[in-house]
Amino acid sequence: MGSTAEQVWNNCLTYIKDNIQPQAYKTWFNPIVPVKIEDNILSIQVPSKFFYEWLEEHYVKLLKSALTKELGKEASLVYVIRMENTYGNKQPHTESIPSNPKTGTASQSVDAPLSTYNSELKNPFVIPGIRNLQIESQLNPNYSFDNFLEGDSNRLARSAGMAVATKPGGTSFNPLLIFGGVGLGKTHLAHAIGVDIKEKYPDKTVLYISAEKFTQQYIESVKKNTRNDFIHFYQLIDVLIIDDVQFLSGKSGTQDVFFHIFNHLHQNGKQVIITSDKAPIDMQDIEQRLLSRFKWGLSAELQLPNYETRVSILKNKLYRDGVLISDEIVDFVAKNIKSNIRELEGAIISLMAQSSFNKMEINLELAKEIVNNFFKNTKREVSIDYIQKVVSEYFQMDVETLQSKTRKRHIVQARQLAMYFAKKFTKASLASIGTQIGKRDHATVLHACKTVDNLSFTDKQFRKYVEDLNQKLTL
Repeated sequence: MGSTAEQVWNNCLTYIKDNIQPQAYKTWFNPIVPVKIEDNILSIQVPSKFFYEWLEEHYVKLLKSALTKELGKEASLVYVIRMENTYGNKQPHTESIPSNPKTGTASQSVDAPLSTYNSELKNPFVIPGIRNLQIESQLNPNYSFDNFLEGDSNRLARSAGMAVATKPGGTSFNPLLIFGGVGLGKTHLAHAIGVDIKEKYPDKTVLYISAEKFTQQYIESVKKNTRNDFIHFYQLIDVLIIDDVQFLSGKSGTQDVFFHIFNHLHQNGKQVIITSDKAPIDMQDIEQRLLSRFKWGLSAELQLPNYETRVSILKNKLYRDGVLISDEIVDFVAKNIKSNIRELEGAIISLMAQSSFNKMEINLELAKEIVNNFFKNTKREVSIDYIQKVVSEYFQMDVETLQSKTRKRHIVQARQLAMYFAKKFTKASLASIGTQIGKRDHATVLHACKTVDNLSFTDKQFRKYVEDLNQKLTL
C-alpha cells in the first residue's frame, strides 16, 4: 500500500468533512494528529480521555465508515492519549486504546398473532398493556467473538458457535449445549453468538435469558393466570439463548413449559442455545424427555485454558484497556492462576487498580502480592490431579498404579475413591473424570460412585477411608 498515516488520515478527513457540520469538524477533528499506520491499524493522537470518549460515543460509525472506505473491511483505529503529569510523575506517558464500534443491539419488532387470543399477548420483559411487542434481546455487545480468544480448551465450542451464528437453525448444532466449569466463558460465548446473529440477521428475534429469570417469569405467569401468553411469547423467538439451564433442576412446572417451547422452536427451524455447568449426563432432577432433547444437537465442553491461551487472554485484556505490562508479569500471572478465566482477568484488574489508586508502579513484587491475596481470598479449587495424588499417597502407591488396568482389590478401591471424590469436589463431567483417571468411560465412574456409597454403609473400614480422605481434601 505504501501510504503514510498522514495521507490515510487526510483522505479520511475529506470523507468526514462531507458528512459533518463545519463547527463539529473544527472542534473534534482538527486537533487530532495521525501517529502511525501498521497492519491496517491507524493510530491517532487525541488531546484527552474525554476527547476519546466523545468520539467513541458520537462519531464512531463515521470514523469506521471513513477507515473502511480508505483501508478496507479489516481496518481498525487506535487512540493514543497523551497523559500529562500523571500520578505526580514528571514524565508524561501515553495510553493506546483500540476503538470499539459495537453498540447495543436494537430491539426487535414482532408481529404477534393477537387476533387468535382473547386477551392481549404479554411480553414478560415490559410493562403489561403495550400492544406492539418490542423485544429487547438482553444481549451484551461487549461479549463478542473478537474478544473470545480461541485455544485448545474452547476450539470446538467456539467453532460450533460461529457456525450457528452464520446459519441459525440451519445446522445440525440445534440445540447447541455449551457446558463447563465456573468462569470459563459459557455466558460470554452465548452472548457472542447472539450478538453475531443480530449483526448478520437484523430481522431475527434473538433473546438471551437466564434459567433463573425464566423460572421467575413462569411463576409470575401462573400467579396471574397468563401461562398460555407466556408460552406464546417465547414461541415467537427465532434464537433463544437459555443460560445456566441446570437451575431448572427439580422445577417440574418450569421444565414442562420449557419442553413445549423447545419443541415448538425446534420443529419450526428456530435456534436454541443452552449453557450449563454440567454435561447432560450429569444433570440431576431434569426430566428424561428434556435431557434427550438437549442431546439432539451438539454438546461442546469448555475446558480449563492452557498456559498459551491464558497468556493470549491476558495480553488481549491489557491491549483493550490500553495498559502496558511487561511480559515477565504477564507470564507470572498466567503461570500462577489456572483455575478459570474470570480469576485471571480479575487479577489483572486488581493489578491496575492497585497501581492507579496507590500510585505504585506495576512490577513483579506487586503482581506476587496480588496473586497471593487471590489465593488467600478464594477457596482452593480441588483438581482431579490433586485428588489422585492425595488418594495415592493415602494408600501408599504412585499415581501410575492408581490409573493402571490392574484388578487388584485395594487398587480398584483406591481408583473408585478417586473417581468418587472427583465427582464430589469438581465440576468435571463423568466422561472427563473417567478420561483423567485411567482412561475409563463415564459408566465406570458412575459405577464407582455407587460402589463407594454402598460400601460406606456396609464396611466400617471403608467408611474410615472415605472420612479420612474427605478430611484431607477439605483442609
